[in-house]
Amino acid sequence: MPLKINYNKIIEIIKIGLNIMNCPKCESSNIIKNGIARSGKQNYRCHSCECQFVENPTHYHISEEKIDLIERLLLERLSLAGIARAVPISESWLQHYVNDKYKQISKKVHVISKKKGKITIECDEMWSFVMRKVNKVWIWLAIDCETREIVGAYMGKRDSVAAKALWDSLPAVYRQCAVCYTDFWDAYKQALPSKRHKAVGKETGLTNHIERFNNTVRQRVSRLVRKSLSFSKKIENHIGAIWLFIHHYNSSILK
Repeated sequence: MPLKINYNKIIEIIKIGLNIMNCPKCESSNIIKNGIARSGKQNYRCHSCECQFVENPTHYHISEEKIDLIERLLLERLSLAGIARAVPISESWLQHYVNDKYKQISKKVHVISKKKGKITIECDEMWSFVMRKVNKVWIWLAIDCETREIVGAYMGKRDSVAAKALWDSLPAVYRQCAVCYTDFWDAYKQALPSKRHKAVGKETGLTNHIERFNNTVRQRVSRLVRKSLSFSKKIENHIGAIWLFIHHYNSSILK
């Protein structure tokens, strides 16, 4: 019986003996040494695609497909541990990824340009916390009743300073023309221009849109679910996760 020769295996053994490696990204053998990695291992760089890597890595390259999946899962009611199990990836890598992402995310609303005229918005504040329930973070939101866009947002205390910050976060055309419906919380009266502000009760239905959106946010952002283990431990990530959903929500309206 003739002996079967596995040439690919032989080539692989020769490469190992000669210390020849292929790039894990593009498979090129045009590799050079490129210093020492933080782990203490020899770092290599591929001349073809500029990818850097180490031999026998303990951390593996995360593909673009996995990144896309992570981006989608961050907008669903999943904890970071749940996302790490679903993808699968390490929790430490995912934590570093979201830390960088939330640090860079814009803290300003992006809305459809609107002409001056009759505009109606609704404002409300929603309770949340970071690390412990005594560390309250109030989420102030304003919604356009016609387009359903979130046109203003602020996270902080539940006082007149925060209410004023919410008003200042609105695009200029809203501050000039909009009539703002709120509940009877006194901070609104102190911070909002009297000509632009109307306090109403829930029975009027004039704050239904913003109250419904509050429920949507709690259903989609796991950090805001009551009695959850997915609560935030850093204020920066707490605010970043909320802004990420606001941008996603507004962009979905434009489609």
